[in-house]
Amino acid sequence: MPEKLPDKLIFSLAEVARSIQKTIADRYRSVYWIKAEMNKLNHYSHSGHCYPDLVEKKNGKVVAEMRAVLWNGDYQRINQRFLQVTKEPLKNGITILFQATISYDPLYGLSLRILDIDPAFSLGELEREKLECIERLKREDLFYANKRLTLPVVPKRLAIISVETSKGYSDFLKILKDNPWGYRFEYKLFPALLQGDKSITSIIGQLATIAEGMDKYDIAAIIRGGGGEVGLSSYNNYLLAAAVSTFPIPVLTGIGHSTNETVVEMVAYHNAITPTELADFLIQRFHDFAAPLEQTRQTLVRTARQSLGASQERLDHCVRYFRLSSIHLLSQQRKTLSHQELSLRAVAATFLKSERQVLESPHQALRSTTVNFLRNCRSEVQSTEKSIHLLDPQQVLNRGYSITRINGSALKSNEKIRRGDEVETILAHGSMISIVSELKPKENE
Repeated sequence: MPEKLPDKLIFSLAEVARSIQKTIADRYRSVYWIKAEMNKLNHYSHSGHCYPDLVEKKNGKVVAEMRAVLWNGDYQRINQRFLQVTKEPLKNGITILFQATISYDPLYGLSLRILDIDPAFSLGELEREKLECIERLKREDLFYANKRLTLPVVPKRLAIISVETSKGYSDFLKILKDNPWGYRFEYKLFPALLQGDKSITSIIGQLATIAEGMDKYDIAAIIRGGGGEVGLSSYNNYLLAAAVSTFPIPVLTGIGHSTNETVVEMVAYHNAITPTELADFLIQRFHDFAAPLEQTRQTLVRTARQSLGASQERLDHCVRYFRLSSIHLLSQQRKTLSHQELSLRAVAATFLKSERQVLESPHQALRSTTVNFLRNCRSEVQSTEKSIHLLDPQQVLNRGYSITRINGSALKSNEKIRRGDEVETILAHGSMISIVSELKPKENE
């Protein structure tokens, strides 16, 4: 009972609490469906009970907050349904539709006892948030910003956002390192949280770090292993999606899961279903560049060999032609010289015979005249022989001159020659074949 004073009616705290307890118990007799964001699950493994912190936000600000209780038995049942429907356990940072009773305890205060949670509603809320994010990005002309960038022909330098212990990251590196063509990649890991609300600021922070040294990298890659739709909710966040879409170099994603694409995957330059598929994509880029390059190299080698073979064949032909022509020319010159030598010997013999006959003549005057005549003739013959010997083509060649022929005929002027013609030059010792590149007129013309 309250304590009565002349001018006051005083209630104890316990009396006030019991009054509130009774009023709430009388007013809230039913079971209610309530929508709220589970800010923190607060699961205690030793007892199995959960004491969730529930909030409601508007424009990013908390407008209501209340604590709840989820007993172990209810938690195990609800968590199992979440695993079946969403492929993820009940966790922090998701919007839930839950069935609860409202109660007030004088010691623990107001609380909601959660009896059931609808996992399908959580999936629906995630889809609504996803669609709102897509519409906003398109409205702000950001949705296709990263896709408009140019991916390097050979994306060799990789900035990777992942967790070092992630299996997806390990599989990604294994594919790159063990590729059968020996293509080599340069990469650096930027560790980040990949799940939950904190993953948003963690990934955005690492993107900012990469952007500071973006000249060192060809692409940024976000690598994550498999997970359910709820675990991927952070990848539908507007801030994270905007950071990816406006990133200054192409962003590639390998966020392994079997559900619909997240907004981050949609706005990225390229999205692969799994980390291994992303690794295959990068290797294929190398292969698309290297294969035509190798074919070109083989074509150049083959063409060079064919050209060298044809040139060698032409050279062999020229050598054979030069050898036969030289032999034929020398043979003709020897025959001519032999014929001239025989003629000279015959003339000389005739003069010698005439000289002896004159010397034996009794007529001294006639003999003297004839002797002088024969001596003059001999002198002329010797002079002629010497001149003929000097005019021997081989002697002319020995003095440094040469004979130039085209099509077997000796050339005396350049009137019948054209650029690109093939001419043969006979030297004292050997000959050569030349291609005419320039024609010059006589200096006095």
